[in-house]
Amino acid sequence: MSFGTNLQILRKIGNDMTQEELANRLCVSRQTISKWELDIAYPEINKLIELCDLFSCTMDELVRGDLNMNSNIYSDIKIKVIEPFHYIKYAVISTEPEDDAVNHVNLWAEKLNITNPEIIGWDFPFLSQEQINVMHMHGYEAALILNDETLINSTEEQVFIQERQKYIFITISEPFVSPFCSIPNAYKILMKHMKINGLKHKQDKNIIECFEKSYKIKERHYMDVYIAIK
Repeated sequence: MSFGTNLQILRKIGNDMTQEELANRLCVSRQTISKWELDIAYPEINKLIELCDLFSCTMDELVRGDLNMNSNIYSDIKIKVIEPFHYIKYAVISTEPEDDAVNHVNLWAEKLNITNPEIIGWDFPFLSQEQINVMHMHGYEAALILNDETLINSTEEQVFIQERQKYIFITISEPFVSPFCSIPNAYKILMKHMKINGLKHKQDKNIIECFEKSYKIKERHYMDVYIAIK
């Protein structure tokens, strides 16, 4: 991947910054930015450092990296407010907890006669260093959303309430083709966008700070990755 292409991608992540806006930030001409992106010319070291600071990346990522890797599987980054909802959740700690947690929640959905369950999930952070480093375990929580008052009153599990919250999110197309690459990279893209655009991650015990939601449209899998913002 060329430096010029990487720079174009970083401009897009940076709130669709125009060439002129980037030029003004770096005190160069728009034509200079255009030449960089066409790989006709290259910036001096001090400008490379400024670009790395501006886009929160390393010089190796900017000059030699492949920021366009699998970029076609990701949607544009969006922001939306999610209204309050109720949910029940189940956590698993193991070497492969995701499937176990989701399967357990699906059993809850069957018990409650929910034909099209809405399930979300997120990493469970409360692990010991021995579980992580020695046993190579990680944790995952899956949650079943309960939007119907009848369902809320029918379940025997503890019901949690998610408050109204603003999230930044991105959609992955076919996330399970290469899940250990595409899903973590989605979080990295969101966090890079947040840092570039001055968006702060919201951490609060009354909200789900980040989560994933998988679904199918016409036999194609998708996953929305959300991070709560202030």
